[in-house]
Amino acid sequence: MPTTPANVDVLRQGLDSALATVIDPEIRRPITELKMVRSIEIQESEAGTTALIGIDLTTPSCPMKGDIVNLVTQAAESVPGVDNVRIELGSMNAQQREELRVMLRGSATPVIPFTQPGNLTKIYAIGSGKGGVGKSTVTANLAAAMAKNGVKVGVLDADIYGFSIPRMLGVEGQPTRVDSMLLPPISHEVKVVSIGMFVPPGQPVVWRGPMLHRALEQFLTDVYWGDLDVLLLDLPPGTGDIAISVAQLLPNSSILTVTTPQVAAAEVAERSGSIALQTGQKLAGVVENMAWLEQPDGSKLEIFGSGGGEAVSASLSKMTGTDVPLIGQIPLDIDLRADGDAGVPVVLAHPESPAAKALTEIALSLAHSERGLSGLRLNITPL
Repeated sequence: MPTTPANVDVLRQGLDSALATVIDPEIRRPITELKMVRSIEIQESEAGTTALIGIDLTTPSCPMKGDIVNLVTQAAESVPGVDNVRIELGSMNAQQREELRVMLRGSATPVIPFTQPGNLTKIYAIGSGKGGVGKSTVTANLAAAMAKNGVKVGVLDADIYGFSIPRMLGVEGQPTRVDSMLLPPISHEVKVVSIGMFVPPGQPVVWRGPMLHRALEQFLTDVYWGDLDVLLLDLPPGTGDIAISVAQLLPNSSILTVTTPQVAAAEVAERSGSIALQTGQKLAGVVENMAWLEQPDGSKLEIFGSGGGEAVSASLSKMTGTDVPLIGQIPLDIDLRADGDAGVPVVLAHPESPAAKALTEIALSLAHSERGLSGLRLNITPL
């Protein structure tokens, strides 16, 4: 039955509504809001009513091209009266991309969104005094556990020399570049950026302090993070250039210190946490990793000793005059290591394992901690 002008209007309205439900896989906003829908035409033929939809991708080489075509097709096919769907792909021109960047960023000039008035993203800089305590493993699993529970979370791998977050979260490929703006890859519903996405396998990063600062600054300004509930930064060990740059660029960040029960590791971890005295950052707490190995009979074998986490907590509390809690102890777990190597965090691959349960509890306590009023605009007018 041929369509009438009235029917065409109804179909067009139905298609508009259906396409408004299609979420861009990278930007996580409706494609209609991003002005990616170039045109909608209704065509009649012996095969029935065809919806011809023009879509402008953010870039010609958009890695999510196939996903977008499938999502648009499914949405259009759900509209009553549409028998066939055809997608014509194009790409945004320079002006469209500029308008998109301004819309997403809120300004033409790149800024660090997490320091802007009204931003309520919780920022945790996850550090340790020394390497090998499992800081990156903790970061990856906390992010995955938060995302699993509906928290919008991003991870910035700030360990420029020793990056490992891409492997642990199973991220492959580079961020999509929209001129000067980068769209971070999303894995396990976590937005991720790392210098490891930009260097060939096996190639070391040999940079001095100013280059490290600039790289961190670009990851914060050039990457479109969107509206995050939590941003986690995986710091390199110690209190060097990156730790100082994080304090300068993200003064509202809180430090989460990772240690093991071993006395030597705990003593070094105290120094990592005590940097807050000089930078003015808050201390979110202490996480003790490799706390014990559970035995078949239920007993705990304390391979690295005991008390390290409690010692760091007590020392930092005394040093800062505030409560710096030991917020969790993570047992040794073969699955924790194996799943990290496979790119699927243990909180997702083996959620009932002892390590996964401990990490999930820590993640929920951090994600649901109270936010301060700093930076929040209150609707109060003085009389």
